[in-house]
Amino acid sequence: MTPKPDCGETSYRGSGRLAGRKALITGGDSGIGRAVAVAFAREGADVAINYLPEEEADAREVITIIRQEGRQAVAIPGDIRTEEFCRNLVARAASELGGLDILVSNAGYGWFLPDILEHPSDKFDQTIKTNLYAPFWLSKAAIAVMKPGSSIVFTNSVTAFLPADAFLDYSATKAALVAFTNALAQQVAKRGIRVNGVAPGAIWTPMQVYFGAPDHNVQNLNAITPIGRMGQPVEMAPLYVTLAEETGSFITGSTWSADGGRH
Repeated sequence: MTPKPDCGETSYRGSGRLAGRKALITGGDSGIGRAVAVAFAREGADVAINYLPEEEADAREVITIIRQEGRQAVAIPGDIRTEEFCRNLVARAASELGGLDILVSNAGYGWFLPDILEHPSDKFDQTIKTNLYAPFWLSKAAIAVMKPGSSIVFTNSVTAFLPADAFLDYSATKAALVAFTNALAQQVAKRGIRVNGVAPGAIWTPMQVYFGAPDHNVQNLNAITPIGRMGQPVEMAPLYVTLAEETGSFITGSTWSADGGRH
């Protein structure tokens, strides 16, 4: 991508807010997931990242950064669109990290399709499996091994509140995920587990350029944001840190928006 997104590789400074914690992040090779992985490591957490096998090169860069911080890093490639893999992903992360107390369900999928008559069912299915089924499967597996004080953070989206017509299924899944976040938080509160979400707006990530949208769509995103630009992944990372750390013990069932003032 040109310019290269700022995922905090050189700009994020930690202060031990997640010292001793064990985190699993899906979509941890690029974009917001990458920024969260970097931030978590610099805040003292051991981190496992999941990503698609074709993203190995990017993932290796993240693993290197985590280890440079003196933290344990685990790379687990694979497709989260099956329940079996999601179960195995959580089990492996917990085994290799020595526990699991933070799940960041971040990986998402969407495709620019402005006409429902030309919207293939396989694209719809891929979006639903990635954005709804996977968070359900991952949460189910993670909650089974999490102890009180653990935290789940979903990457929701401003499209849950301001649906994008060309991302019909993506908008629908993110709206559903906001409701899922709140409902799950109520269900697992008795277990001492918190569940929250972050709803990013227009953020400079690979999704903006590699998911079928025309070039002018990116320029429009700059124009419609009140502060006049897209956000950087590193600007999202502090929200995930706050929602994951133990001092946020009274925050659950919420979705925090960060969209440059649009919503």
